[in-house]
Amino acid sequence: MVGVGRALLVVAGSAFLLLGIAGIIAPILPTTPFVLLAVGCYSRSSPRLAAWLESHKRLGPTLRAWRDEGAISDRAKVGAVAAMVLGFVVVLIATRIPFAGTAAIAATLVVCAIFILSRPRPALWE
Repeated sequence: MVGVGRALLVVAGSAFLLLGIAGIIAPILPTTPFVLLAVGCYSRSSPRLAAWLESHKRLGPTLRAWRDEGAISDRAKVGAVAAMVLGFVVVLIATRIPFAGTAAIAATLVVCAIFILSRPRPALWE
């Protein structure tokens, strides 16, 4: 049974990684949360895959900064908040959600933005 659990975590980690990669292309889909979920799944199931992801040229520094310091770079903060604003504008333009739904989405995005902006800068590379 333990092997099945590990295999499921590898599959979940791979699915999250694919969603994160899709987020690089599609600005409305977030990248970082999915990559963080992927490395979390890999760290519990395959140390080799977790090490590979944490040593990745593009993704590794962000993952290590989060793991070691709970830190987010200024560039990532700006990108995340900008993507949230863009996504919200798309929702406003493309849908007819009632005011209560729109307010709920806005409140959720504001809380997420506050969390992101309140994280420290990485000490090693900012």
